[in-house]
Amino acid sequence: MIWLSSSTIARLRDQLRARGQRPSIALGGAAKLTPEAAELLGVAAEYGPICEAMYLMMSADGKITHDERDVLKGALRNLSGDTVRSVHIEAMLDEAAKNVADQGRDARLKDVIAHLHEDPARAEVAFVLAAAIAFADNAIADEENETLNAFAEGIGIDDSRANELLDSVEADLADRPA
Repeated sequence: MIWLSSSTIARLRDQLRARGQRPSIALGGAAKLTPEAAELLGVAAEYGPICEAMYLMMSADGKITHDERDVLKGALRNLSGDTVRSVHIEAMLDEAAKNVADQGRDARLKDVIAHLHEDPARAEVAFVLAAAIAFADNAIADEENETLNAFAEGIGIDDSRANELLDSVEADLADRPA
């Protein structure tokens, strides 16, 4: 399984916190929502685009491995300080898979990019975590590389910065415990 150091996860989490809180969410028909459904809406608003970016990377080569799912789950739990639970992650993954099936990968990538483009901190976090997913099986497939390149370009990460971020993921991998 891929491993990101505690310092990398802490840096990513701090990067998100430094940008401030997300705007309030207006829940139309909130009286009809259960507390669990309202909680899921809040989690999906904050972490949904990041989760979907990782899902798009996981599914880029047509195979979703156990290691990739573990990386995604661990990253979201660590990033959220364990406030994102398995039930939330599974719901976001189900929604991502449904959206890809209904709309196609290209349309979903464009939508994720649109959600993250105006928030550079979240965009970089999503890029780093998508890269970690790509490295999860110790080989980056051509489709994963193409997805990473399209994602970086779409969210406005230039080649130099993308390489810097990828180098930090690779350095974490080199330093992981045996």
